[in-house]
Amino acid sequence: MATPQASSPKTAAIISRPDRPEVAQIIPGLLTWLSEHGYKVIMDLETATYIAGQEVVPRAQMASKALALVVVLGGDGTLLSAARVTAAIDVPLLGVNLGSLGFLTEVPLQSLYSMLEAIAQGRAAVEHRALMECQLLRGDTVRGSYLVFNDAVVNKTALARLNTYELYIDKAFVSSYRADGMIVATPTGSTAYSLSAGGPVLMPTVNAFVITPVAPHSLTHRPLVVPDSVEIEILLRSEEEVAYLSLDGQPGLDLRDGDRVRCRRSEHQVNLFRTGSDFFQVLRTKLKWGERQN
Repeated sequence: MATPQASSPKTAAIISRPDRPEVAQIIPGLLTWLSEHGYKVIMDLETATYIAGQEVVPRAQMASKALALVVVLGGDGTLLSAARVTAAIDVPLLGVNLGSLGFLTEVPLQSLYSMLEAIAQGRAAVEHRALMECQLLRGDTVRGSYLVFNDAVVNKTALARLNTYELYIDKAFVSSYRADGMIVATPTGSTAYSLSAGGPVLMPTVNAFVITPVAPHSLTHRPLVVPDSVEIEILLRSEEEVAYLSLDGQPGLDLRDGDRVRCRRSEHQVNLFRTGSDFFQVLRTKLKWGERQN
């Protein structure tokens, strides 16, 4: 009779925001908990600066690992980065808020271990968030393809004049916009740049994208909500060639006259462990919306 083999350990990744001194205090206890619960641990280069002796994997290569859990220590920007690099393997992410606003990293540091225990016991709530796949096209050539969690922004530089953007939905012409820029946002991204540009708040579970012009020349141009089953294309018309494409707030990619940005829903999604707070409670807390009057 064959001797049963011990099951191989699950793998957890730790991704951290750089230059946060509290990470150095968090890591030892977190490593102990993960080890005691049967996890092998890998970490990104940013985390490795705080502790030695662990396997280090650059963020861009983490999707090559069979991950069961990703613990993100930082703010929303760190979680956006983690979501993009692990999206292809649909691993659940636990975002621990070391920042301030924390729409995505809603778990406070004091709740880290209670959330980990809930995950270990299989009772932690998981929320599924849509991702966009965005392509930059120049002529018939795809210059780049990117996964986007929050938004894709086609914008002018600070000193440029207004650009013209032609919007197409499923290849049907919608309108031509004279504006500072155009935003295509997921429901998650509706509370980011799109909101500050006058766009609506979408619940994370809505199957839609919002297209928001930035400071449009015409007052009749308003944000547009479309099903996430459509293909969105923005064609740039710019004589100055001083526009750029920014994805999830990352440094912009230079655009030329005639370039097209095409966005559609990705086959992948982001899976976030949540504390159980409802979306409207998050809005009241983060956006300082008014409490109910007694």
